[in-house]
Formats: sequence, C-alpha cells, structure tokens
Amino acid sequence: MSTENKHSAYIRENGKSSYAVDITVSGYDLAGDEPTVMAGGDLGPAPYDFLIAALGECTVMTIRWYALQKSWPVDHVAASVTHHKENGQDVFHKTITITGDQLTAEQREKLLDVAAKCPVQKTLLSTPSITTKWGE
Repeated sequence: MSTENKHSAYIRENGKSSYAVDITVSGYDLAGDEPTVMAGGDLGPAPYDFLIAALGECTVMTIRWYALQKSWPVDHVAASVTHHKENGQDVFHKTITITGDQLTAEQREKLLDVAAKCPVQKTLLSTPSITTKWGE
C-alpha cells in the first residue's frame, strides 16, 4: 500500500448539538455540524460544505500554482462551488473568477482547463477505495 501524500483527520462528537463534531486535521482544529433544519445546531459547516470547500480551495490553489509556474500575470483567483443531487447523482458547479489585465484569451482558456484538473476534482471523478473498520 502506497502512503504517498497520506492525509488523516480525527473527528469526534462534542455534545454541543445532536451532530456537532470537533475535527482535527493537519494540526488544525475545525468544527462541523448539521444545520438546524436537519436537527443539528448549525455550529459549523456540514459535511458537504467541507466537500465543496475542498473542491474550491484545490481549484484556486491549482490555478495559482500553474500561473506561478508560467509566470503569468494573475492578480487574483476565486472560485464559487455549489452542490446538489439530481436524480440521485451528485452535481457540482464551479464558477472561476480570475483577474489579471495582462492575461491573454488563450491564457484564460488554459487556466480554465487547469481548474478542471485539480487533485480533489480528480479524486471526486475517480472511483476511490474506502475501507471502514472498528477502532479502539
């Protein structure tokens, strides 16, 4: 089993609402919960909120990385991501905003292509292997 780029997170209930959890990942402490309409306390992002945030974060970072590699004049990168289910299928929509007055139309098109190749998007489009087992 390869451990290349291995990541881990520890998630535990905190008792602040029916679904509230504390999350520790890469030394950062986060909170998660379900919204009140789902019987949660709305004390943090819901699981799908973290998923779309990860997709957007990875997209912005991948565009920035590529622009830096090419020394392209990108001033600012932003992404908006939405998620919903349609006939049982997960549907994500990403809207990318890139500012940089000196960018050519060809560079903009390439950056849009790069945005579709971020590692998190590749993971979502692949068929990942997920195992579940008892802990101690």
